[in-house]
Amino acid sequence: MKNQAIVPLHERPRERLLAHGPSALTSPELLAIILRTGIPGCDAVALGHALMQQFNGLRGLLSADAGSLMRTRGLGKAKTCELLAVSELARRSLGETLANGHCLDQPGKVKQFCAAHLAHLKVEHCMALFLDSQHRLICHETLSRGTLSQASVYPREVVKAALAHHAAAVILSHNHPSGVRDPSHADLALTRHLRNALQLIDVRLLDHMIVTPDTVTSLAERGDMA
Repeated sequence: MKNQAIVPLHERPRERLLAHGPSALTSPELLAIILRTGIPGCDAVALGHALMQQFNGLRGLLSADAGSLMRTRGLGKAKTCELLAVSELARRSLGETLANGHCLDQPGKVKQFCAAHLAHLKVEHCMALFLDSQHRLICHETLSRGTLSQASVYPREVVKAALAHHAAAVILSHNHPSGVRDPSHADLALTRHLRNALQLIDVRLLDHMIVTPDTVTSLAERGDMA
């Protein structure tokens, strides 16, 4: 096995981050700071790069579950816990931003929040964001797993949850693992059905977002909420 070249101190990720800020580092270098050490024949930066390739990018890596990470060469219990913690902190940070701000003023943050929870999933999930009268996030709940339809998402359950959370508005979101960006006829039918059900209790359905592995489509922006 060849000896690895020694990286000068000033070129190492931690030193470069402190000197130039985190934006100056590549994703593998940022991962190296979290991982701290590599494995025989592979330093921490190379390990970070290999992990991103194995999980199809940074989002895939940070969305992986504990079992998948633990089965990966170079990731023991400690590194797995560190990656899971970073991923969860990122999701919670987005949630705090929406709870303290105004969702309608930050549609990009709403899309990021939905993507962080749904983009990596291999099976369709439907999630509801419950908002207060200022359109700040109160909480979010998973409504269903599996193919989205009126049979799998019960409007009465969404109405019940909206009342329980004292919500004034709701944003619906679900993923298309296939990568199809456009809403299906079932998606549009469910949107209308749920909007009408929520109107009965004076709660607005503000948007329905479709999340793919690469994009988030807003039905409100498309004009499909009418």
